[in-house]
Amino acid sequence: MIQFLKRILGFSRKKRIPILMYHQVLPQSIAYKNDLIVTVENLEEQLIYIKNNFKTVFFKDLQSSESIENKIILTFDDGYYNNLQYLIPLLKKHQLKATIFIPTYFIQNNINENERIYMNFDEIKSLDSNLVEIALHSHSHKNFAQMSLEESEEDLLKNIRILEEQKINFTKVLAYPYGKFPKEKERKKKFFEMLDSIGIISAMRIGNNVASYPFKNRFEVNRIDIKYGDSLKVFKWKLKFGKTKL
Repeated sequence: MIQFLKRILGFSRKKRIPILMYHQVLPQSIAYKNDLIVTVENLEEQLIYIKNNFKTVFFKDLQSSESIENKIILTFDDGYYNNLQYLIPLLKKHQLKATIFIPTYFIQNNINENERIYMNFDEIKSLDSNLVEIALHSHSHKNFAQMSLEESEEDLLKNIRILEEQKINFTKVLAYPYGKFPKEKERKKKFFEMLDSIGIISAMRIGNNVASYPFKNRFEVNRIDIKYGDSLKVFKWKLKFGKTKL
């Protein structure tokens, strides 16, 4: 609460930076009620508001963009094919930036011929680097809180190795699958030490609070979950407070 008041009153050197979490993007005509979906229509309304009030940035540019006011980061998890279909044209239209977190197992095993669920590696590699930053979302998309330290490290190294083998440029920022990571004090300490040792710069939980940069806890950075059916009023409230109930 003290830090919140300091930021509101302008006494903190840290600057607020909402980090928004999305997944799938579908037109209203085929979208179904699911909190992992945002409609194209709602997303464009949100992007127009963002364009008029914020400056989208990539994680890799946070340090060099410290002088930029009203920064915001848009993130999309899992590398869905509908991001290629509907998100990318909107980013291009409004000249905004977004980070897409890639779980490499999902991409490797996207073999449903009747329905394209995820982008393939060639499609990911072809994304305009002025619009899209690629980052890490584990290999297997399993809950790190339920994995051993050795399993977690092996999984993340595989995530990194496959992207490197595919010659995909990426930032070593991690979005935890399900927002989960070890919470018990000693396990968490060793887990964070492991992330640091393999070069992870920062890691995203959910949290539904507005982050501040520089990050206080760089492996527990809050994102704001944008859900199906969020009105523009709710969206604006979340940008300000992170959640709808204080």
